Amino acid sequence: MKEHYAHIIEAIGENPERPGLKDTPLRAAKAMQYLTRGYQQTVEEIVNDALFPSDCSEMVLVKDIELYSLCEHHLLPFIGKAHVAYIPDGKVLGLSKVARIVDMFARRLQIQEQLTVEIAETIQRVTGAAGVGVIIEAKHMCMMMRGVEKQNSVMKTSAMLGSFRSQQATRTEFLSLIR
Repeated sequence: MKEHYAHIIEAIGENPERPGLKDTPLRAAKAMQYLTRGYQQTVEEIVNDALFPSDCSEMVLVKDIELYSLCEHHLLPFIGKAHVAYIPDGKVLGLSKVARIVDMFARRLQIQEQLTVEIAETIQRVTGAAGVGVIIEAKHMCMMMRGVEKQNSVMKTSAMLGSFRSQQATRTEFLSLIR
């Protein structure tokens, strides 16, 4: 990957050997590996048996989970927050695991729409929840730094599964709790 970054630097008209850029190809390669580390993770490793029996049947919500991802169309960052809720059906997931699932999928080349669905479907599959709701709000550098250059636009996506889709009261409660 280091050599590819050196070629990119050359292709834009810069000298990858000049003092300020000499180590940039290696740093950029390491950064890209870090930013896409979600490809080296699995749900099973992340959850690590942190699924616990529970009589709780009320909504569990983790809101304002920071996320950092790369747009698969331009390789530019999008940055925002995820709100993840579920209705347990006999099991609850360790709190940090919700954030780790968000990170695992965010740290891949993504589009926000797919990221939202992947998180919801994974929480549903892992917990067997009666319902799952996920909302992501993010700012996209591909819209801010290039193209239309809109600095204040925020993209919001949602995925509602089970009772979050079928029961208006559940969806309304979720939406009111994240405000």
